[in-house]
Amino acid sequence: MTKNELKGVSMKLMRRAGMFLLCAAAPAVIQITTAPNASAGPILPSELASFAILGGAGVAINGTGSVITGSVGGCCNATAVTGVIPTNFTISGGTVQMGGATATLAQGELSTAITALSGLAPGTPDPLLGGLTLGPGVYSSSSTMGLTGTLNLDGGGNANALWVFLVGSSLTTASSSVVNVFNTGAGAGVYWVMGAGSATLGSNSTFQGNILANQSITLGTNVTDPCGRLLTQVASVTLAGTDTIGIGCSGILAGSNGLSGGGTITGGVITPLPFAPVPEPGTVVLLGAGIACLVARRLRPTRGRQRDLASKA
Repeated sequence: MTKNELKGVSMKLMRRAGMFLLCAAAPAVIQITTAPNASAGPILPSELASFAILGGAGVAINGTGSVITGSVGGCCNATAVTGVIPTNFTISGGTVQMGGATATLAQGELSTAITALSGLAPGTPDPLLGGLTLGPGVYSSSSTMGLTGTLNLDGGGNANALWVFLVGSSLTTASSSVVNVFNTGAGAGVYWVMGAGSATLGSNSTFQGNILANQSITLGTNVTDPCGRLLTQVASVTLAGTDTIGIGCSGILAGSNGLSGGGTITGGVITPLPFAPVPEPGTVVLLGAGIACLVARRLRPTRGRQRDLASKA
């Protein structure tokens, strides 16, 4: 092989290596440039996010057959978690914690989250939620908020959709009421916030999202909140039996960690996450970058062959 031929082979190898490195680096650069502010944290930090149920004055799991995904904890006015495993309830993906460092830290994080969420500007007043379809946003009532029938939460194609319900005193759902969350994705968040009040979910309610209450949370029988949490500051959480609670979300909400997304906290201020189409744009952009590199790689040798043919002619 002549020197010119060796030089040509070497140049081709260098071009291919350069293209490979470009293709490998492009997704990394895109991810770095679109990464969130490192100083921002999740609305529900790690200790708090590990709990499916956290009662400020303990937890009472009455009846039989409740299913809980995530930890159950009591702290700090009282620490008892009553109910027998597996008769009263079964638990997966977590532990039962009566006091302790993690539950204490989680209570501090709960206070921070309630304060930050309560600091959002009051939104559309909707004290009666039944029969409504609501897009992402803040909804508030200076006193009570009730649900009879079905409430639809439509994310509008935003995988990072955020709903916040600010309730002045009490949240009450009627028996067999339903909350549907759809047209969103793994970055979504739903928060029901009672900075001074309590929540009562009627028997056979199908609920979605995180209840953050200063006072008590009380459930009837056969209540399901399979993608959310029950969290109180100073009073207890009480289950009646055959209730299903936890952070084992499925379907379009899989990966949402109990609908705990939608925004970040920085210095006590909530910032909604940017709009992210479903499926999330990171996947689409990275796929596009890879395809573009492959196309470029295919075209470059073709142009090289054309130049070789032209020189020989």
